[in-house]
Amino acid sequence: MSDQAAPKGDYHFYDYKPAQDDMADEVLQGLTSSPKHISPKYFYDTAGSLLFERITELKEYYLTRTEMALFNAHLPDIADQLPQHSCLIEYGSGSSLKIRKVLENLVPRAYVPVDISSRHLQDNAQALQEDFPELDVYPVCADITQVFALPVQVEWMPKVAFFPGSSIGNFEPHEARDFLRNVHQTIGPEGALIIGVDRKKDHGVLEAAYNDAKGVTAAFNLNVLRHFNQALSANFDLSNFRHEARYDDLGGRVQMFLKSLEDQEVQVNGEKVHFCANEIIHTENSYKYHPEEFLSLADGAGFKPLAQYDDKRGWFSIYLLSSA
Repeated sequence: MSDQAAPKGDYHFYDYKPAQDDMADEVLQGLTSSPKHISPKYFYDTAGSLLFERITELKEYYLTRTEMALFNAHLPDIADQLPQHSCLIEYGSGSSLKIRKVLENLVPRAYVPVDISSRHLQDNAQALQEDFPELDVYPVCADITQVFALPVQVEWMPKVAFFPGSSIGNFEPHEARDFLRNVHQTIGPEGALIIGVDRKKDHGVLEAAYNDAKGVTAAFNLNVLRHFNQALSANFDLSNFRHEARYDDLGGRVQMFLKSLEDQEVQVNGEKVHFCANEIIHTENSYKYHPEEFLSLADGAGFKPLAQYDDKRGWFSIYLLSSA
């Protein structure tokens, strides 16, 4: 009986040094526009990321647990429809139970997490290789909204893209189609995409998911102002703003806002920004899709459906799509 250790997978970090917008310029441009707006990417400082983890555990926030239940039930079937020795490309780096469950069931030859945050990306990639020691891991620091080159080590492998959490809903529909086209180009004509998509449903259910009774989502939304206070020497008084979230039926999206409760002036990076009483800052859109709407969007990007998995209430769907 051999005492030799199992072979350790390959690891190499690829940094494409993606251009990142100047935070001060971008934030000030949004806050001096009409209507005022900011990018939701600024939610995710350390405190914001921890608050979002709390959101995913709330009873009102059905998305994470519903998607996880679908993965638990259907990943073996998904794995049966995918080629062996594939390369799994995750858009947005994660170390959560979700990606670990996918790796356990798909057993890919290589894993390529892609994220714009270099340190976060490397920390998660290294942690995953420790737990999956035979897996080749090639983290790529790049902007997921742009086409990027895959590591040369995976060129010969079938490609499977993974984009969970209904993150596609944070794009405007035309941006979502462009993103899917870029994914199609990256994985090639024989690739596949596993994607989670939140569905249109009762407005009360949707609005409750973004207006939880404990106020965690409100704290998450307001925390972006605290982030600006720290990063941009701003002086937002969080008590002068209120979280609001509502479903826009015409747009098919939940929208989040911060409302100024009084006429006020705020310093941001040395610049004065005026707020009228009841003026709002638009902080996030979360688009919801009926299956036929999403499949039409995917078709416009070159994807064809292989399988669709829905929960019993019809609240959430996981799609397995082919780029053929």
